[in-house]
Amino acid sequence: MSELMLFSGSGNPELSKKIAERMGVHMGEILLKRFADGEVHVQVNESVRGDDVFIVQSVPTPVNEHLMELLIMIDAFKRASARRVNVVMPYYCYARQDRKVKPREPVTARLVADLLTAAGATRLLTVDLHSGQIVGFFDKPVDNLYAGPIIAEYIRKNITVDENTVVVSPDVGGVPRARALAEALGTPIAIIVKRRPEPNKTEVKQVIGDVSGKTAIMLDDMIDTGGSIISGANALLERGSKEVYAACTHGVLSGDAPEKLVASAIKKIIITDTIPLAQERRNGKIEVVSMADILADAIMRIHDDRSVSDIFDKAWKAQS
Repeated sequence: MSELMLFSGSGNPELSKKIAERMGVHMGEILLKRFADGEVHVQVNESVRGDDVFIVQSVPTPVNEHLMELLIMIDAFKRASARRVNVVMPYYCYARQDRKVKPREPVTARLVADLLTAAGATRLLTVDLHSGQIVGFFDKPVDNLYAGPIIAEYIRKNITVDENTVVVSPDVGGVPRARALAEALGTPIAIIVKRRPEPNKTEVKQVIGDVSGKTAIMLDDMIDTGGSIISGANALLERGSKEVYAACTHGVLSGDAPEKLVASAIKKIIITDTIPLAQERRNGKIEVVSMADILADAIMRIHDDRSVSDIFDKAWKAQS
């Protein structure tokens, strides 16, 4: 069997280091630098000929910079005769642009898939895609992992879950994800119905389900500006919820989102480390749980040609 080689881009080196530690492997040596005009230069400093290469590169802000770096890394390994070039992309950028809503709009999530494939990626490993249809944009294998079990474990240990707890989906599209968490915790589910008059703007129209007198746990795949999750929390409190927690996989947290979340009525925000968040931006109210164990397990399974789906409980997988 070919050797497993793990390399990291500059998108999330802390998560890459944790994955390497969990796997008990060293991080491959690679030079990443910028020319004076901003062009990305990549040089792999050890042989990868015939090896099974895994590139860990999340794509946080600046998104285009990190995406271009990833594409160039893929090309470098392809030209270095790696046997397989597996992209570990915990946060898949442009995932919200996965369909045409208005005339003359792009489907940018598909464009990113085409770029990764054209660059030479042979497989994608990601976490909680914004929509399942993105898997169909690839003609290569895609493994979409779930953060739900990690979030559920944190909730069980740190939040009282009883008959007065309800899991809330902040929109209709997130119902399968919220239902899976509700079944894992043994709670009912509620749904917030909202409309988006424009990007990053939401209006809550209705709450379906009983939230009065309950502890509400809102679950989403990402929090960007924080406006949607805050307006949802306010709507739940207005309808009688005792307290509101928020959880998401990808803490995009653009601009002053952390400050707005800390100032909001939400009691605690739980996110994963698919996107790096500086310690000083957490402010005690934002808790970060790590995906390193699940990602490390998945990488080893892919390398060994074993099932990745076995990582997850069948009931959780079926509902996600």
